[in-house]
Amino acid sequence: MKDVAARAGVSQSTVSFVLNGMEGMRIGAETRQRVLDAVAALGYRPRAAGRPPNALSKRVIGFLLDEIATSPFAAISIDGAQETARKHDALLEIVMTGGDPAYETATLRKWAADGVQGVIYGSILTREITPPDGLSRHRAVLLNCYDATGRFPSVVPAERRGGEAATKALLAEGHHRIAFISGESWMDASCQRQEGFERAMHEAGVTIDPVLVREGNFLPSGGRAATLELMQGQTRPDAIFCANDLMAVGCYEALKELGERPGETVAVMGYDDQEIAQHLSPALSTVLLPHREMGQWCCEVLLREGSAPPAQERMQCPVVLRGSHLRRVDPGRVADA
Repeated sequence: MKDVAARAGVSQSTVSFVLNGMEGMRIGAETRQRVLDAVAALGYRPRAAGRPPNALSKRVIGFLLDEIATSPFAAISIDGAQETARKHDALLEIVMTGGDPAYETATLRKWAADGVQGVIYGSILTREITPPDGLSRHRAVLLNCYDATGRFPSVVPAERRGGEAATKALLAEGHHRIAFISGESWMDASCQRQEGFERAMHEAGVTIDPVLVREGNFLPSGGRAATLELMQGQTRPDAIFCANDLMAVGCYEALKELGERPGETVAVMGYDDQEIAQHLSPALSTVLLPHREMGQWCCEVLLREGSAPPAQERMQCPVVLRGSHLRRVDPGRVADA
């Protein structure tokens, strides 16, 4: 099938859909013909209808994602799952659906016919989902999403604990006027990271000043705008916790515009541990999202025999300390109140 896909210039999934007669798929007539021409030229013979579905040369895990290109974390999850599948001499077949229910249905039907070992159903955003009906035909796990009914095992980041650990790292440096820039309020990740921040502050007996809590948008523009508002307010923060690294980039830029030195006159903490965090100056202290480990966990669950895993696994989000969170006293700056 790989050779057919290469010759026709399409994905292996497209080849499979054509050969399995999935007429509901939005595959053009020209593309279908290219696949059929490649099959004829190569003498490819698909599995006979009477062949048992599980009679595959290797076990196959289907990986269904709503998006791949919009975030680096999808690729990281895929890498983790692929690494584990390879270790178990299994194959990983990846399909990006764009959230199209018909495409999901057709893909799951195809995988049922193929007799795959199991299916990873993933979301780019951590959120509650309603799993498609076809998922019940498979041994399945949910990646970065969860089903309120608990029908399928799921794995999500422990966002609250991550927010709590990041705040404790700032408190441990002696920061008490800690500002928090959230993401958009409808996002689970944003709400949970803020809850972790609030929990750590309450446990430390530090009052949260409402004027030091601002809503951002998970983009550099939101971090910059919120930081300018914070620094021009009546209460000067000695640390700013941004709910993701991209807002921390905007925070750095705003501080520099104001003549501040990130990580020196004002401490900064991010969240996500994106590649850019290592290259800021100073390098950004942040929180790691364990997407690689989550992908590995999903594959391990589907490939191992035995008892079912817990209904939901919340995977630790460790703090990565690089220096921007430290407390550095600058005599030239306004003394602490």
